[in-house]
Amino acid sequence: MARIIDIKADRQTALEAGCAALAGGFAIAIPTETVYGLAADATNPAAITRIYETKGRPRFNPLICHMADLAMAEAYAEFDPISRALAEAFWPGPLTLVLPLKSGTAIHALATAGLDSVGIRIPKGFTGDLIRAFGRPLAAPSANTSGKVSATSAAHVEADLGAKIPLILDAGASTVGVESTIVKVENGELRLLRPGGLPAKEIERVAGKRLLRSKKASAAIEAPGMLASHYAPGAAVRLEATALEPGEALIAFGPDRVAGAEQAAIALNLSPRGDLSEAAANLFDYMKKADASGAAVIAFSPIPDEGLGEAINDRLRRAAAPRE
Repeated sequence: MARIIDIKADRQTALEAGCAALAGGFAIAIPTETVYGLAADATNPAAITRIYETKGRPRFNPLICHMADLAMAEAYAEFDPISRALAEAFWPGPLTLVLPLKSGTAIHALATAGLDSVGIRIPKGFTGDLIRAFGRPLAAPSANTSGKVSATSAAHVEADLGAKIPLILDAGASTVGVESTIVKVENGELRLLRPGGLPAKEIERVAGKRLLRSKKASAAIEAPGMLASHYAPGAAVRLEATALEPGEALIAFGPDRVAGAEQAAIALNLSPRGDLSEAAANLFDYMKKADASGAAVIAFSPIPDEGLGEAINDRLRRAAAPRE
């Protein structure tokens, strides 16, 4: 089983143990403000392979590379003016930029799925210090079995992957609760590849451009989280529920009561006051709790498709998609 180190109790031990495990080519669980990540040295193909094997992740699905700061990111990728402005405004934070790789980069092709671009993020808090101490970027998808509900606490990681990895660094619950927003500048246009923890309007304000959204799912996987079926619990997922069937689990939003809620296997509310930030922070934890109730179906009441609601609804649509 994985060793769990409480970062707040012993930060120095967490740094030393994390660097040692990463240098040994292992994949470890790291905390970020979005969700917990399964991290390994982005320049080491054997270490990256451990990520794919641990998650059971398709190798055509690229990994986000986490950097300590903008200077480190500039060593591996080319920045256009819009991407640089976004980086300066929102890093560290829940924004991933897909950028052209620099020639001769040390990031291994296994981390980028062979693409000539790389998704880069600078996380807040302890993990930025860990990357700085380690001295190399970390490839780090979410720390969960591929396609399943993302982990927002060390306990989530331990329950899912604890028998497969040597180390979990515990910083408490993730404060944002959904993965980063992923954007790409292409031919002067700004494209949203995945909605996430940074609302689109904030990005548009800084960029001075509208974020273009795809009308349909692209056949090309350019960034993590673009698979049609993803973030899925074991139970089936039913969206836009205004009434509950007997025995279903309910995950509600806002103050309005859902008809039949008294018959729920478990009833949870992402935010009784209708706060989308609170809802995002609770989303994956509540999905796991509802799944553990044994209900065959988890019903979600409607959530506004604005601000962070865009990211929440994206995750729910993928969770509800047909599974292969």
